[in-house]
Amino acid sequence: MRIHNFKVGERGLNRFFGPLEAKIMDILWTRPGSSIREVQTALEQDKDVNFNTVMTVMNRLVDKELLRKSQKGRTSLYHPVQSREEFMNDQSKELSHELVDEFGALALNHMLDALDEADAGLIERLEQKIKQWKKDSD
Repeated sequence: MRIHNFKVGERGLNRFFGPLEAKIMDILWTRPGSSIREVQTALEQDKDVNFNTVMTVMNRLVDKELLRKSQKGRTSLYHPVQSREEFMNDQSKELSHELVDEFGALALNHMLDALDEADAGLIERLEQKIKQWKKDSD
């Protein structure tokens, strides 16, 4: 699943979604199988969002294949297609590939520069990944 509008200046889920979409996905990752009314109720803690707006956004997320809809009697229940972790993994992988395809070594150099701010555990995992990659390519 590919998100077409990555927003560089945003944080978290807002990099991939509009503000209401991000809140809805966050709710559904926490409570999969929720109805529109349940999501609307959870959103009311932030601000007053009407039922039709929530329904429209949720159905658009179904159209984008980010949610799937099932029926329980007359109530539609919504489930994320992927876990939050799977989604973030897929998006970061796609973004990394696009950056390397577009900018090559320049992107990799900037990624390595960003390691100055990384913890030692991340650097250790990267070193192990490079060792494995070299071993596999021999």
